[in-house]
Amino acid sequence: ADNDKKSLVEAQKALESVLDEIKAIKGVKQVERIVCGECLDFKIIVSLSAQDFEDWESTMKFAPEGSFLEQLKSMEEDGISEIETQTYTKMLL
Repeated sequence: ADNDKKSLVEAQKALESVLDEIKAIKGVKQVERIVCGECLDFKIIVSLSAQDFEDWESTMKFAPEGSFLEQLKSMEEDGISEIETQTYTKMLL
């Protein structure tokens, strides 16, 4: 399926190209990658405090998100068919 999961491999390369920038964002607590080899989902979670998130949104416009998303959009022939962003809260219980 998916040409030996080429889309996941290419998405990982795109992530690696911006990972240092993501980790350098003020207040980043952690960066997580979630991959489902069966349904071919590739997700990245960037965790920050609420205040640092607001700063990232207002001053940085979520950079480097834009360049990462552009890389993913260029991989349509590799099997990437849907790209979404989502903001949510996450709490360890």
